[in-house]
Amino acid sequence: MAVSQTRDLGLPLIKLLRLKGVPILQQLHLEERLLRTSSDNWCIINDGTIDPTIVMGISGKPQELLEIESILRDDIPVIRRFTGGGTVIVDQGTIFVTFICNKDAVPGLQSYPQPIMSWSSLLYKKVFQGIGDFRLRENGILRAWRPQVWRECESITKNRWVHHTSFLWDYEISNMGYLKLPKRAPEYRQARDHLEFICRMKDYISRSSFIDRTIEAVGSEFLLRSAELEDAHCTLGSKFEPSSRLLRKQELGEAIFKSLTASQS
Repeated sequence: MAVSQTRDLGLPLIKLLRLKGVPILQQLHLEERLLRTSSDNWCIINDGTIDPTIVMGISGKPQELLEIESILRDDIPVIRRFTGGGTVIVDQGTIFVTFICNKDAVPGLQSYPQPIMSWSSLLYKKVFQGIGDFRLRENGILRAWRPQVWRECESITKNRWVHHTSFLWDYEISNMGYLKLPKRAPEYRQARDHLEFICRMKDYISRSSFIDRTIEAVGSEFLLRSAELEDAHCTLGSKFEPSSRLLRKQELGEAIFKSLTASQS
C-alpha cells in the first residue's frame, strides 16, 4: 500500500517503517533506541520474525511463566524485553505493530497505560471494522466470544511512550506448550489454557489486508512519511545500550532450581 504524501497540517507527523522477518530481539533493540534517542514519532510494522522465540515482560519470572525443561530441550530462545506486560511466543506467523511517540503527539491523550491502550483500541477498531467484534479488555484485545488474537505492551518515559502489539495471524499449536498458565491471569481468561484462549487472525482477514488497513488507520491519526531502516539507524545514539536481552541457559536452569525449592518449602 502506497503511503499518501498529501500534507495535512492538522495531523502530527509519524515515520512509517515497514520490515519483514526482522528478528524480534533486533526489533526490540531498535524500538528502545528510538524511544530513548529519537525525537520523531514512529510506527514500525514487522511482518513476522524468523525463529520461534519467547518474549517475556521486564518483570516476568521464568519459573512461573515457562515450561523451562521443554524450552531448554528444544533450544527455544527466551528474551526479556524492556517493557512490561505478558509473555508471548512469536514466529513467522506473528505480525508486530509498534508506536513510538512523543507525549504530545496525540492531542488530548494522557501518557498513562490505560489511556494509551484505549486509544489503540479505537485505532484497531477501524482496522477490523466490518470483520469482527474486536475490542479491548484489560491487557488484551478480544473478540466477542473471547479468544485473544493479540497482546499489547508499553513503556512510558518522561517525554515519550512506546506501545507495541503482537498479532497472532497464525501460530503453531505445539509452541503453546512452552507457556504456563500465569498465576495472575486476567479475569476474562477464566483459567483457560492457551489453546482455548487464542485464535488465528488469518481466519478473519488476510495478512496483506490487515497490514494495509492498519496503515490506513494510522493515516487517519497521523501524517505518514515512509522511512527505511537506514533512516532509523541514522537517528541512533552510538553510546546507547538496549536492555532487552536473551536469557542465558544458566539463568533458565537457576529458575528451575528456584521453582523446585519453592515447591518443597
